[in-house]
Amino acid sequence: MAKNENKTDISKMTFEEAIKELGGIVQRIEQGEIPLQDSLEQYEKGMALINQCKSILVKAEKRIEKISKEENSEDRKQKSE
Repeated sequence: MAKNENKTDISKMTFEEAIKELGGIVQRIEQGEIPLQDSLEQYEKGMALINQCKSILVKAEKRIEKISKEENSEDRKQKSE
């Protein structure tokens, strides 16, 4: 059950929060501060954080494309008047 709660928490994170958490995980793993089993769990969490970041970036990209299309449409409309 904790894993589902963890994924839910990650899905609510902002891009900045996810990147900060991911950086902490990488640092702990690189420094060897955690045992192997915990490293694997942290790796899994890191992958979920990466997926969250990708999802946020895809949404932002789609939003930018939409805004650009709207701007281009407005520009064409004004030029034709």
